[in-house]
Amino acid sequence: MESKIKRNEFLKSLGFKGASLLAVYCGTTALSSCENESNVTPSGGVDFTVDLSNAAYSKLNTAGNYIILNKVVIARTSAATNGFAAVTQICSHEGQAQVYFTGSGFACPAHGATFSLTGAKTNNISSKGITAYQTSLSGTTLRVFS
Repeated sequence: MESKIKRNEFLKSLGFKGASLLAVYCGTTALSSCENESNVTPSGGVDFTVDLSNAAYSKLNTAGNYIILNKVVIARTSAATNGFAAVTQICSHEGQAQVYFTGSGFACPAHGATFSLTGAKTNNISSKGITAYQTSLSGTTLRVFS
């Protein structure tokens, strides 16, 4: 006859007591593996403008710089009028809001996922790319939209 042991008894048999036992019960979500990528939804449709004459956004007047606004990473990729790229800040690998501009593409430091200027995956960390948005510059007004 097979006898079953309760989880609490098993953990105690391993030497877990007091605070460490509580940490195992309360911290199980922190110990879980990466979220299933099919459940990660990058941010959806966007449509907003950025005034590049505003000091808060003036970094975008220089190639190589970027800002994060409305969970969108907006990068100045070159001095050309169309030298902008915009992608969601939400990484497709695990849903982390950590995507940033590297100077030549985008990356997420959570697990090392990298993406092109168009949001396509460039390494095997993530099984899919991230959402990229269109940009349009008119004078000093940059429109970011889907």
